[in-house]
Amino acid sequence: MPSFEMHVEVTHLPGIADPAGATVERALPALGYTNVSQVHIGKTIRLVVDAADEDTARREVDEMCKRLLANPVIESYVITSTSLERA
Repeated sequence: MPSFEMHVEVTHLPGIADPAGATVERALPALGYTNVSQVHIGKTIRLVVDAADEDTARREVDEMCKRLLANPVIESYVITSTSLERA
């Protein structure tokens, strides 16, 4: 069965407070980075999924996101994938 490396990028929905991003944004000027704004912090999740095909793997990861990996009330997510060749 083929394996697929799946990457999930989870970010806050527009209008949802991002306290970690705000803290980093306030701290950067003290370090000399005065040209940075709109800092947002999210999370990246990497999984290897064994599935019959890429569409099946993507559907399974989408279900995982809806059930566990992301909070759909305050977060959005994007799934990307790469096929892994077996040696």
